[in-house]
Amino acid sequence: MSELRIEDAAVRWAVDGRPAEAEQAVAALAARPLLLLMHGYGSFEGDLIELAPLLPHGFVCASPRAPLVAPPPIVDGYAWWQLPVDANGLPLPAAPHESFVGGDAHAAALALLAWIDELDARLGRPGTIALMGVSQGGAMVTSLLRLRPERFSCGVNCSGFVASGGFAGDAALAEIRPPLFWGRDTADPVIDAGRIERMREWAPVHTALEARLYTGIQHGIGRDELEDVSGFLERHVPGAAR
Repeated sequence: MSELRIEDAAVRWAVDGRPAEAEQAVAALAARPLLLLMHGYGSFEGDLIELAPLLPHGFVCASPRAPLVAPPPIVDGYAWWQLPVDANGLPLPAAPHESFVGGDAHAAALALLAWIDELDARLGRPGTIALMGVSQGGAMVTSLLRLRPERFSCGVNCSGFVASGGFAGDAALAEIRPPLFWGRDTADPVIDAGRIERMREWAPVHTALEARLYTGIQHGIGRDELEDVSGFLERHVPGAAR
């Protein structure tokens, strides 16, 4: 399988909560932190960037497209790695040692890290980065933390989980324990009990976990959760609030 890559042309940006061109957004990073937004399985880069007006405006927001095309029955959607799904395109319950076909969480996280390193090179320095993802994008948040725990100020995992297996930075992450927000609905119809339990066991050991439960959001993000996420980001990222 070829190496996964994040395409610059498939990254949406926002500054002050408004859509921005890449050149304008990268220039703004000279004085602002970055909020990296990662969409869920079968979605695309234009999804989470729509939340930028409801998130702290001190951030420059970047929403990249996942590197893989999600298979039918999904149309015009993308995936960080391919999940086993049912006839409706919903993920099947996790196996005890879940394996990934056509790419995996580790490979996708490496692609994101390569994109981040290229961005740092353009800036001439490493900038402050917070992470936010939904569903499979939430698993990308935890995967990035597990590969390079010292690089990110905090993470937000909405209706998401953590990938199975070991990552190179797991031990260091357990020492650093960066802040992690995990919000979900107990009636989430997509993320199964096995993935929830794995996240429930893993997160308190490896992060400073702030877990929240919401009613009625199903497999989505509600206004109350967005307010909690904004407060979390403002507490843990200098410059997030303007």
